[in-house]
Amino acid sequence: QVQLVESGGGLVQAGGSLRLSCAASGRTISSYAMGWFRQAAGKEREFVAGISGSGGRTRYADFVKGRFTISRDNAQNTVFLQMNSLKPEDTAVYYCNGSPALLNILYPDFGSWGQGTQVTVSS
Repeated sequence: QVQLVESGGGLVQAGGSLRLSCAASGRTISSYAMGWFRQAAGKEREFVAGISGSGGRTRYADFVKGRFTISRDNAQNTVFLQMNSLKPEDTAVYYCNGSPALLNILYPDFGSWGQGTQVTVSS
């Protein structure tokens, strides 16, 4: 059974930083592009960042470029999201998932969505 467990969220002031982790089990992530997504209250889930299986290529949503950095450790079967210069509009539940190719990261199918981790940014 494939499981995705996100952690590292919390309450932070605007301008602060957080580092999220996503630990996968039941399937190795090394052959998958992985990505981070978020869902704010009352809104649909949206793509945030993606990284290729080798880690050599990344893509970001325009609203996080220059502030967030996605990375991965295939040996630990874990994906990370370093979030700097946080803004109140970054408040959301953050999730991870994956797809066979970075090109298709907007349509993840690595596994079922996990519980996510809440990020709250105060002004």
